[in-house]
Order: sequence, then structure tokens, then C-alpha cells
Amino acid sequence: MSDTDKPGEISAPRPRPRTNPRRTPEAAQSGAAGRRRLSMVDVAAHAGVSIGTVSNVLNRPELVAEPTLLRVREAIKTLGFVPSAPARQLRAGTSRSVGIVVRDIGNPFFTEVLPGIEARLSQEQLLLVVCSSGDSLEKEAHHLQTLEQHRVAGILITPAGDDVGHLVELHRRGIGIVLLDRLGAGSQLCTAAVDNVRGGELAGRHLLSLGHRRIGFLNGPSIVRQCSDRRQGLFRAIRDAGLDPEDVVTEVSLPALTAQGGETGLDELLARTRPTALFCVNDMVALGALRGLERRGIAVPDEMAVMGYDDVEFAALLSPSLTSVRQPKHQLGQAAAELLLTDSRGDANHWHQEIVFQPELVVRASTSALPRSRDH
Repeated sequence: MSDTDKPGEISAPRPRPRTNPRRTPEAAQSGAAGRRRLSMVDVAAHAGVSIGTVSNVLNRPELVAEPTLLRVREAIKTLGFVPSAPARQLRAGTSRSVGIVVRDIGNPFFTEVLPGIEARLSQEQLLLVVCSSGDSLEKEAHHLQTLEQHRVAGILITPAGDDVGHLVELHRRGIGIVLLDRLGAGSQLCTAAVDNVRGGELAGRHLLSLGHRRIGFLNGPSIVRQCSDRRQGLFRAIRDAGLDPEDVVTEVSLPALTAQGGETGLDELLARTRPTALFCVNDMVALGALRGLERRGIAVPDEMAVMGYDDVEFAALLSPSLTSVRQPKHQLGQAAAELLLTDSRGDANHWHQEIVFQPELVVRASTSALPRSRDH
């Protein structure tokens, strides 16, 4: 009993004072430092050096003596410190990232191009930031502005429209720009693409060789260069056969190059005419068209031949397997990335290149010769 306790009373237990032992680096990380991001201040305090020395270790290690370098790196490892990429890119003027703006990330063509791009960029320790415009010029402009604000090292883009003037202007401001799967920029920008006119021609020649003279064409908006190029190739093949495209082709323009767009486009086409063959501007559209034909009980290829474009992975897995025009997607992605790396270095002797790959016809079960009874 203490001096202040009265006789006969039981004193309440007093709270014990909390101890404050010296905190280990691990405790510091999980405690106060765990409630905020670790900074160079923490690393400098742990290593017993100045903040400037930590900065040199991160950005200019050749200026730091070996013992100090090892001590700071050990402190970084112990604390689990991760340098701030935005802070470092402010000092460098650019980030270690590259942007890509595609028209539709849901299109398997683009998802199959991306590994080729990433494979090349990863060799340079560059991060790929993927954006999708959804074929919207406004959304594309927003993505480009955001990527520029983040000081990306360069931008790969499949433009939503035919005009590339805004991209040329962006390039003049010092950002590397490469057009992906898009020809027609002349000497203003680098380009990696596949010859879509030739691809459309391959499709047209194949269907004509099977005897088809009434061809439905599910195409996309004319503002999309790939769509207009494939149409040009199809019409060229028909003219080369001595026929008039207006007599052979019934074209439906789709607002969206998706499976749903293909199914809806098929309904519109069949409300106007009954072709013996169907050329779809991409494999996703063909997928929707096949679904619509199955719903209507129209047999493929016995009652209607169907072919797509791109030859994405699922084309060979459909039933019937889909005839398509193959694009070398992985090689296309690698070539585009290589062009961007060259363009982004800002070499005064750099000249814009246009790399054009050739497409390949892949014949599968969805197309066959037209029976004589259906010639007309």
C-alpha cells in the first residue's frame, strides 16, 4: 500500500508505462514507415549517408565509392525501398514506358500483336501501357494527351480515323510515333503494317475461283483505313476477273467490328439479298455471321461459304473451321516496336521507314466450290 492509500481501501491498479525499445528496420517498415511510402530520407538515415548520395546510387552509381555503394544498396534491400518512377522520369525527361493505342482491345488481332511488341520492349526494360480508343476520335485524343503528360518514351497507334495530322504534330513535339497496321503516312511517320489491299485481293480471288458470283461483304466504316483497303483489294480481284463489283458484291457497313456487329450485319444483308458467299472484314465479324447463319439454319459452306480476315487463334477452332487471310501478327508487333525504339532515340539521321508484310490465304472448311445448281 502506498503512502496515499487510505486504510481499508484497495487501490486500483495503475497503468504501466509503455516501453519504447529501439525499433529495428523491419519494425520501422511495418510501423510508421508502413503508413507512408519509404523515401530516400529513410534509406539515407539507415545507411548513414546523405540524401544526395542515395540519389547518386540510384541514378549515377559510377560516382559513388564501392563501400558506400554497397552499404546504400544493402539499406535499400533491407528496407524494401522502391524508387519513385515519376520522380526519376522528371529528372530524365521521359519515363521507361511506351504507350500503345489500339482501336479495340477486345479484338483478338490486337491481343495477338501485343506479345511481339512486349517481347522487344522487355529487352530494353520498357513497360507497355495499353489503351483502347473504341474507334472513337475523342477517346483516342484523350489517351494521347494522357500518354504525353506521363512523358512516355514513345507511342504505337492504330488510328481511329484516316487523318494522321495530329500524330505528326505530336511527333514534332519530340515523342516517337509509329503507326501500327496502318499504311498511308508517307514519309511523315514510321509504319509497320500488312498489305490489306493484297489481303482483300486474296479473299476475292479465292471466292471467285470457287465459282461464287454473288458475294456479301460485311465491312467496317470507310474512315477505317484497313476496311477501305480490303474493299479496294476485293474489288480489284473482281475487276481482274472481268466482272463489275457492283454486280457481284452487296456491301453492308458495320458500325462495330465485333461478333454482335457481324450477326446484325448478316440480318441486314439477308434482308436485301441471298449471296452464295460471305467475306467478313475480320474474324470477329465472321464469328458473329456464323452464329447468325446457324440460327437461321443456313449450312456453311454447303449453302453459303464464309471467310474472315486476320486468322486469329480461334479461327481454326470453329466448326466449320474458318477460311481466313493470315496476318503475321507477332512479327508485325516486333517490327513496330523496333521502329519505335529507333524513332524515340531522336537521331538526327533517322529517316521514317515503312515496313510492309504480305498476308497469306489460309483455306479451311468454311469455303467450298459453288454447286452448279446455285450458279444463279
